[in-house]
Amino acid sequence: MPSTIHHALVLNLHQPWGNLDAMLNDPVEQERWHAKECLFAYDRIPRAVWGWEDVARVHLSASGSLLEALANPDFQSRVYGIVKCGDVLWNWRNPALDVIGTGYYHPVMPLIPAADRKEQIQRWLGVARHLFDRGTFHGFWPPECGFSMEMIPLLQEAGYRYVIVDSEHIVPMTPMRWEELRYRPHIAKFGDAEIVVIPRDRDLSIAQEGGMEVGWFLHELNERCKWCDFEPLVCTVTDGENGGWFRNVRWESNFWGAFYHPYLHQVRHGETNVRPTFIHDYLDKHGAHGQVIVRTGAWNTGFHHGIGFVQWTGSQLQRDAWARLSEVSKAVHDARWRAGERGANPETWRALDEALWRLLRAETSCHFFWGEAWVNRAHAGLDDALSWLAKAEAASQ
Repeated sequence: MPSTIHHALVLNLHQPWGNLDAMLNDPVEQERWHAKECLFAYDRIPRAVWGWEDVARVHLSASGSLLEALANPDFQSRVYGIVKCGDVLWNWRNPALDVIGTGYYHPVMPLIPAADRKEQIQRWLGVARHLFDRGTFHGFWPPECGFSMEMIPLLQEAGYRYVIVDSEHIVPMTPMRWEELRYRPHIAKFGDAEIVVIPRDRDLSIAQEGGMEVGWFLHELNERCKWCDFEPLVCTVTDGENGGWFRNVRWESNFWGAFYHPYLHQVRHGETNVRPTFIHDYLDKHGAHGQVIVRTGAWNTGFHHGIGFVQWTGSQLQRDAWARLSEVSKAVHDARWRAGERGANPETWRALDEALWRLLRAETSCHFFWGEAWVNRAHAGLDDALSWLAKAEAASQ
């Protein structure tokens, strides 16, 4: 039994572009309340760690489209009576919180064209560096935990030290036991590039998402780690604003009041060998061990295992939208290349930039997650991209 078990808590926060506004203006009162619940959840996170900075450690992954909404002055004014978005963003700088990177519009990275992956990564870094006054971010959370080995050079180039992947997709290249595979960081290589891989414990993350008791959680960690002859790192990742466990406004019934504070109380008073930790702090002390490959896949959803991305590609309408997205992406990037070759005028470049961000926005995972219900939103974004592409062509004449 290890003397210390390290626990890395990660919360994924995301709203599609314009979604909060749409819910707040919805004629159905329940939808308006859902938007308020999300805003309350964002505001609750830093408040939940105030006074617990000695023991609390929480990683936050916030999509660029969510950061964009919270930082927008017009949106801030509209929701001022609900939460103060500027304070939310400022309070996310709390030393008990560590913001980690993700894709700007929350795309399933392996499914989007390769040329767009770098744009999604770099665009997020641009807004996050501005909002959080930081030059670098330690880790990367792939939206929907969608990862493929081809992403490693891009993540290394962007300055990321580690990436979180689902434990079910990790295959050891170095001999290791079950507990070593799941509860130790590893190295994954692609060509000359490499990155530290942090396994997300799928089973414990499912429990975290649905609601769990402190006693059960601490007992389960010790049972899972009892054969470890090293200090293990247990990483749990879930959405941080979806489901009643995180949205519930009653403190005694939500994640923070019913679980996290009682958990921290035991940690602070030495009643458990589990310690909340930042992943980068663990790596500084314990490093990474063994080489692995990660099979292309995503995390589990309510309907699918994450293998083959069936949640996002299961129907013909979804697959047709992905095919069109690839075509539009090629057209946009070819036009940008031609503009660079001939030294295009500022108006052409402005139109091309407008086309690019509308293409990236169309790649939002939510457009494909809900079966065929939101696929039309992806097509609408691609239509916008093509419209601006036509304007770019006209401006270049």
